[in-house]
Amino acid sequence: MTFANVGSLETKPGQRDAVLSILVRPMAGLKEAGCLLYEVGVNDAVPDTVFVCELWESPEAHRASLELESVQAAIEEAMPLLTGEMGGNQFTVLGSPLR
Repeated sequence: MTFANVGSLETKPGQRDAVLSILVRPMAGLKEAGCLLYEVGVNDAVPDTVFVCELWESPEAHRASLELESVQAAIEEAMPLLTGEMGGNQFTVLGSPLR
């Protein structure tokens, strides 16, 4: 069952691009951990927000990825640049007209 995590991260003023640069770097082990898609983006109408769309093989794969050294390092680097406000939704993917 495919698991989706679609979220937003509020950055401190002027820190959006720094957070983007962290999140788009290659992270060792993500694909092997079960990550099917990891897309990062912005909306200029909300200049201090970063959006992330993730697809995983399962919720367990997503949780386990948080233990990867590369992911922990990215989180540690990004945390001081964030306000702590995070939003989003998680859901089980039931299908797609593309597959």
